[in-house]
Amino acid sequence: MLLFFLRHADPIYSPDQLTPLGHRQAEALAKRLGAYGLDRIYSSTAKRAMQTAQPTCELLKMDMTTLDWCHEQHVWDELTVTDESTGRLTWCFYHQPTIKQLISPEVRMLGREWYTHSAFAHTSYGAGIQRVQRECDAFMLSLGYRHDYDACAYMAERPNDERVALFAHHGFGVAFLSCLLDIPYPEMALRFDIGHSSMTVIDFTEKGGIVIPKVLQLSGDSHLWREGLPTKYQNRIYF
Repeated sequence: MLLFFLRHADPIYSPDQLTPLGHRQAEALAKRLGAYGLDRIYSSTAKRAMQTAQPTCELLKMDMTTLDWCHEQHVWDELTVTDESTGRLTWCFYHQPTIKQLISPEVRMLGREWYTHSAFAHTSYGAGIQRVQRECDAFMLSLGYRHDYDACAYMAERPNDERVALFAHHGFGVAFLSCLLDIPYPEMALRFDIGHSSMTVIDFTEKGGIVIPKVLQLSGDSHLWREGLPTKYQNRIYF
């Protein structure tokens, strides 16, 4: 199985929708995904994610299945902190005092249970990560792969050659990928990022009944370059 994680295209967050550029990005992404086809298409229930998935659905003549647990609002409620300088909420991995805690040796030693550190006792970080982990495991099991925590791998109960796409979000995505790949959330959130309309591809090839997910591509944007669209990360940095 190949799992394609797609971040929504360039958005307007309020009201929730894509910008004109975002619609062009979504069309470019559809062409990329359409080159080899898909077997299943899933999307967050957020409008910006569904609008990103729609051109792919139209091109492949497929319906999308919406998954509310992938909506970014849930992780926003669980994994944010108030920035003292602005009084506004921000992701915990953007908040400098929290970053210092996340990279501390004491927190890193806790691995996947990083949120049990006393510094996070009065936060909802643990509940948020545990929720995403449960939903992620149930989703993967529905696709035929059972998470084995001791092995940091998956047992292939129904191995398949399907190509599965999930359209969702950045803040949700780093939490989802950390759970999916057995990478502690602080490591994933602080060291890896996902651009607008980008494609992350994960291979679930089974060997002897065991699957160790392998990232073949992270935050790929070749579809943007192919269509002559700006390849600016977060509309800020060309590379």
